Amino acid sequence: MSEQSLFIPKFFENNDYFIDEKVNYFKFGNTYNIFDKKGEQVGVINQKVTGWHKILRLFLNKAMFPFLLEVHNMDDDLQVSIKRGWTFWMSKIVIVDSNDKTIGTIKQKFKFFKPTFIIENAVGKTIARITGDWKAWDFKINDANEKPIGTINKKWGGVMKEVFTRADKYYVAINSDYTEITNKMTIISCAITIDMVLKNNK
Repeated sequence: MSEQSLFIPKFFENNDYFIDEKVNYFKFGNTYNIFDKKGEQVGVINQKVTGWHKILRLFLNKAMFPFLLEVHNMDDDLQVSIKRGWTFWMSKIVIVDSNDKTIGTIKQKFKFFKPTFIIENAVGKTIARITGDWKAWDFKINDANEKPIGTINKKWGGVMKEVFTRADKYYVAINSDYTEITNKMTIISCAITIDMVLKNNK
């Protein structure tokens, strides 16, 4: 079966994702709404936090804790999950599809405010790298050959100016000529959840 014949959920057919945090003052987990370039909501990112994690977070550094991020479409269908186990320093993050099949992993490297995310496919081959400045919120997405395939930043316009709230928000853009389907799912999953992943390492 060729890469082009593989099934890709409709959610991942987009090339533009506007991520807007939903403020939950009394919750430990984060929630983000996802919009397309027309300003229509296409999904939600939820952080799942168990009760005992909420208690332990009062006493331990949250960067040590496992985390689970789930991406759902507007029909509440699970699109992808991002998981990390207990860690003391930069453990591997696993991306799984709706059938709980691993489609990729994320490895992190930090240097001051300039994190690097190395994205690998299910067999451990590097398919992309996200690098940039967390403080300035300006990231570049390159493929394994260092060819630019996307960006993450806080630049948007048009209808999206009326959609965003005052909370954390950012824009993920994948080049329309990037056609590796399974790789695209993995790269988008990393890109749209980057704020949550970074916050879980603070």
